[in-house]
Amino acid sequence: MGQLDAKLMPSLRQLLAAHPTLLLIDSSSARIQAGLWTPDAAAPVWQHSDTEAGTGIFACVEALLNQAGRLIAEVDAFVFCEGPGSVLGIRTSAVALRTWRVINPSAATYTYQSLDLVARSLGRPELSVIADARRDTWHVAQLGQQLRRVPSAELAGECVMPEHFRHWTPLPTALGSTHYEIATLLGTLPDADVFRAVNEPDAFSHEEPSYVTWTPQIHQAPAPRPASF
Repeated sequence: MGQLDAKLMPSLRQLLAAHPTLLLIDSSSARIQAGLWTPDAAAPVWQHSDTEAGTGIFACVEALLNQAGRLIAEVDAFVFCEGPGSVLGIRTSAVALRTWRVINPSAATYTYQSLDLVARSLGRPELSVIADARRDTWHVAQLGQQLRRVPSAELAGECVMPEHFRHWTPLPTALGSTHYEIATLLGTLPDADVFRAVNEPDAFSHEEPSYVTWTPQIHQAPAPRPASF
C-alpha cells in the first residue's frame, strides 16, 4: 500500500480504503488510546491505559496486535496525534513510530490534531476548544479556523477543555469540559479531512525552535578597568 498524496487531507474512510490495516495512537492526554483497524474485522478494536506514556503506549499496542493476531510489520499505516497536549506523551509516540518504521519501512504515517478533532465533532463555530500551552497561554481551536495560541487574559466566549488533558496554567473561570474518546470522535467524522501525511513523526509546535550560536566571548571575564586617579 502506498501513501496518499501528501498535498491532500484524507478522511478516515479514505485512509482505510488505501491502508486496510491501520494502527492509531493518541497520547496527547493522560489517557493513552490506541485503535487497530483490520480488513477481516467489522469494527476497530481499542485499548486504553492511564499509566505513563512510556509504558501505556507499548502495552496498548501489544494488546491490540495480540488480539488481532498481527505483527507490527503487517501494519499498512500508522496514525498518531501530534498535539496539542502532553508533549512528553506525543514525543514518546513519535519515537515509537520511528522505531516501528525501521521494522516496517513501507508503512505510511499520518497525523491529526487533538483540538481540531474535538472542534469538528462538536460543530459549534462560536465555541473555543482549549489546551494548556504553558507560560499563561492556551492553544485554541475553533471550527473552521487555524489553531491559535492565546494569552489567558485574551480568552473570550465559551471555552471547553477535553477530559484527561493536563494543565499547569490556572484554569479560566466557567470553563466547560468535553469528552476525549477517539473512537467516538472519529465515529462522528468518517469523511472529515482531519489527517495529514508526514515523513517524520514529531510533536506539533506553533513555531520552529530558534537557536543562538555559542561564542566563547560571552563567558570570558570582563576586561579590567583602567586605574582612576
